[in-house]
Amino acid sequence: MEWQQLEYFATVAKLEHMTRAADVLAISQPALSRSISKLEEELGVPLFDRQGRSIMLNRYGELFLYRVQRMRKEYEKAVLELQELNNPELGDVSLGFLHTLGTSIVPDLIRAFRQQHPHIRFHFTQNYSHSQLKQLLAGELDLCLLAAIDTEPPVCWKELWRDELYIMVPIDHHLANRKSITMKELEHENFVLMKKGYALRRTADRLLNAAGIKPKITYEGDEVSTVAGFVGAGLGVSLLPDDEDLNPNKVVKIHVEDMVCERIIGMAWIENRYLPPSARQFQQFVLDYYEKMGPSRERD
Repeated sequence: MEWQQLEYFATVAKLEHMTRAADVLAISQPALSRSISKLEEELGVPLFDRQGRSIMLNRYGELFLYRVQRMRKEYEKAVLELQELNNPELGDVSLGFLHTLGTSIVPDLIRAFRQQHPHIRFHFTQNYSHSQLKQLLAGELDLCLLAAIDTEPPVCWKELWRDELYIMVPIDHHLANRKSITMKELEHENFVLMKKGYALRRTADRLLNAAGIKPKITYEGDEVSTVAGFVGAGLGVSLLPDDEDLNPNKVVKIHVEDMVCERIIGMAWIENRYLPPSARQFQQFVLDYYEKMGPSRERD
């Protein structure tokens, strides 16, 4: 059964005349008759009662016409939806990003983008990097903002910016008056870190391991603000990016002087996969935005 057969059937049902229907459809009357006969044969029931030159829907035809009309409406609706999605100013963007980017970075980025493209809709997912990559490969996400990862085709990843990571200590900590310290000075400290699985936790583990430190972890959190809150309460120190939610009356940030402590954030997408114009537009906006800013930056 072909869509064209359904169009032919609906036209004949409306006009109840084979010759006039053939004229409207711009095909020969015999060709139209053969198409209707083939459709009836495939369905296993007659759709019309024929009396001489007149042709009228029977009860099977009426039931089938009702379903065909609903199918045509759904088809027309789908066409309109696809046209809307393909409109660079009206489409959707499915964006995944790390939990730690949700406080200000992503909201600020979306706000700047929507000043130029106010009607584009976003669908957000916050998750671990590996979970987002699975969603990206499955086609559930258009783009992801992730920490530096080892990628293989078809995943593409491009660096956008770098955040310095600081040692965060309580304001009454014995190191709180220092501008910089070595990582080794933290050897006997208690640590508050992000939970396993988070990109920021993997980075912290790597840096501490490089410094020969096996941290005593007292608490683990899901959010930077939670970890910083535990630090401020005097329950340990941490390795975190600067964040506007950090309370300067409770937490002090200290530069690490003996090694480069940073996280690298970039954007991932699938090579050669179709991206709707709205997603392509957002992708280019992000690339241009951070190219102007430069790869290394320190948030105020």
